[in-house]
Amino acid sequence: MDALDGWWDDYFWGSVVVAEVFVVALILTILFGLIGAAAKLSGNRAAKAIASGYTVVFRGTPEILVLLLIYFGSAITLTAIAQIFDPEIKFVDLPPFWAGSFAIALIVGSYATETFRGAFLGVAPGQVEAARALGLSKLQTFVHVRIPAMWRLALPPFGNHMLSLIKDTALIAIIGLEETLFVAAQAIGTTNKPFTMYIVVGAIYLGFSTIITLAVMALEKYANRHLEIAR
Repeated sequence: MDALDGWWDDYFWGSVVVAEVFVVALILTILFGLIGAAAKLSGNRAAKAIASGYTVVFRGTPEILVLLLIYFGSAITLTAIAQIFDPEIKFVDLPPFWAGSFAIALIVGSYATETFRGAFLGVAPGQVEAARALGLSKLQTFVHVRIPAMWRLALPPFGNHMLSLIKDTALIAIIGLEETLFVAAQAIGTTNKPFTMYIVVGAIYLGFSTIITLAVMALEKYANRHLEIAR
């Protein structure tokens, strides 16, 4: 354990970065998943085609490749746009935090799209018909009836997506984000103790995964509380 002296603070702040990436990516994942599911269930052929293309591409491409393409692709795009306004600008890139969060959200969001789509299909048609009978618009029905009803069905598989999300944050180390795996690489270069440093990283991610698992279990219990009362 002596090898960890002087590195605890770095691991702590690296863990904070992991948590921040997770929260941002989770919000974007839910957004991408809901938009994708709504598009697939819509009557618009173009929306269906775009949503289908999204899920096929991001579920069929290696995660690390998506991360690298978005990080370097965004730099090329931003630089080109910036040079239109100021030719003196040589290089503009998207910070690793935002590029990584966006890339991970796109990947996990493609899986969430199918999860949400299946959950929406599981909503009883009678609930939607009742909302329409009460005069609610399609948007109001979607927000106030379909989303709350489908969330209970989506929670178990979405919990798995959340676990994938937290583990995928480790990938962002390759584009320079100073999270726990990045800290471990620096520590190994100084201490020459790779096993010890990676064990610490594993323990940190196991802790995050445990918290997420317990949170999902609590949310499932809350979402199904009416079923317990009915017994």
